Parts: sequence; C-alpha cells; structure tokens
Amino acid sequence: MKAILGKKLEMTQIFDGEGNVIPVTLVHVLPNTVIQVKTKEKDGYDAVQVGTGERKSRNIAKPQRGHFKDLGNFRYVREFRPSLQAPSSKLQARGEKTDVSQFQEGDTVRVSGISKAKGFQGVVKRHGFHGAPATHGTKHAHREPGSIGPTWPQRVIKGRRMAGRMGGERITVKNLKIAKVDVENNLLAILGAVPGRRGTLIEIRG
Repeated sequence: MKAILGKKLEMTQIFDGEGNVIPVTLVHVLPNTVIQVKTKEKDGYDAVQVGTGERKSRNIAKPQRGHFKDLGNFRYVREFRPSLQAPSSKLQARGEKTDVSQFQEGDTVRVSGISKAKGFQGVVKRHGFHGAPATHGTKHAHREPGSIGPTWPQRVIKGRRMAGRMGGERITVKNLKIAKVDVENNLLAILGAVPGRRGTLIEIRG
C-alpha cells in the first residue's frame, strides 16, 4: 500500500525533457514508521497506523508512550486504509519504515491536508457574491449580502450562504501526478497545487 506523511514546503517549477514549465509542489517526507497494523478480525477493519516527526517525551500522554513503546516519540500519527488496488495482504509489519522510494514518477496519488484558514469572511470573499451596485444610491452597502429570506415561511432557510469562518477544513485533491522523486533529499514533487500553507501536514495515498 503506497501511503506516506510529509510536510508541504513550497510551490516551484521544473522543466520536462521538451523544455516545458511544470508547476509542482515540493513535499518533504521524513521516514514513516509503522506503529500498528489493524486487521478486520481483531479491530473490525484493515488499516496501517504510521507515525512521523519528533516531540519531547514529556509532552506525550502515558497511554501513547505504551502504544509507541520503543519506536519513537512521534509528533504525527495517521491511519491509512487499503484500497482495492492495495489489498490488505500487502500491509506492512510493525516497526517497518517507509520513505519516498515507494513512489515513482507518473504515479497517480490523492493528497489530503488542512486548507489555509482565513478567519471570519464576508459573502463576497467566501461565496463570490457580487455585492450591490457601486452607484445609483448605494451607500455603505457595497459588500452586503442583501435579503436573506422570503416573506414566507418567515425564517431563514437552512443552507443559506452567509458570512462565516472560511478555510481551515480538510481537503482532498484526487488524480495528482508525481512529477519527480528525490530519494536522497526525501522530497516529492507533486504536479499542481496541494491544500494548506507551508508546513502543513500532507497525507499522500497511492
């Protein structure tokens, strides 16, 4: 099962063999350690739990210390469930390490991460409302939402697009391509943009 955790570095560009510019996102991938292999017989579903990163042992709860045992003080822990292309018979064993070498150029992956949080935003930025006309008597209402409901049933209908917190949600982008694999520097170049700001934890699934 191809799956790994990494941190988003930045967007940049590379050139292919024909000299075309390719926009890519660089992801720094530290070695991932398999913490637990879950099975349908014991846990009710098949999954691989992996950890990466480091933190001080004093910041780790006692149950987690027993769960990690001698594997390390992991900062991030995530689970990956096998897909139809990667059946459960290929799950790794506890203590094994995985790195970027499992991916190859041209592989199709799904990338998940937390999108940029933009705070409380109005309807123009959050939903793309046009706002009120700039002239013809409009005053102090250029970016207001306007009416939020009909005369009947005299309440705001559920799902009405209004101002509120924007971003900071888990986003998954499918069908992205691996443009380049740098095993020496633990880097993956993914074609296009991936969710999140610089330093965001990224989940990559093959």
